[in-house]
Amino acid sequence: MLDLLVGPIAKLLDKVIPDADERSRLAHEIATLAERQAHEIAKAQIAVNREEASSHSIFVAGWRPATGWICAIGLATNYLFVPVCNFILTITESPITVPPLDLSEMMPVLLGMLGLGGLRTYEKTKNVARK
Repeated sequence: MLDLLVGPIAKLLDKVIPDADERSRLAHEIATLAERQAHEIAKAQIAVNREEASSHSIFVAGWRPATGWICAIGLATNYLFVPVCNFILTITESPITVPPLDLSEMMPVLLGMLGLGGLRTYEKTKNVARK
């Protein structure tokens, strides 16, 4: 993403500044500035996440566990409830079948949450987790 921003600016610097060393110094400074800005945005989001997680209100701190439970229920429905229902319906010779859920929207959310949980567990096992 930064290359998309810095690339055109570097081309403009080629036209405006004749000295190659000065051009490369300015291009590096611009790239560094963009990276610092992205880093500051990430730090601000981490601060927001920390405040949300420390809240005692279920409507602020409870959305992440709720999202996790919704994903778990969707996964359990698709891989436990639907096959068992279809098995029972087949045994009873019913013409009805329960279609599986479309998990294409939910799986990235669930896998992201599981990945973050795994990282947290890894931090705890290495004794680097913050309290």
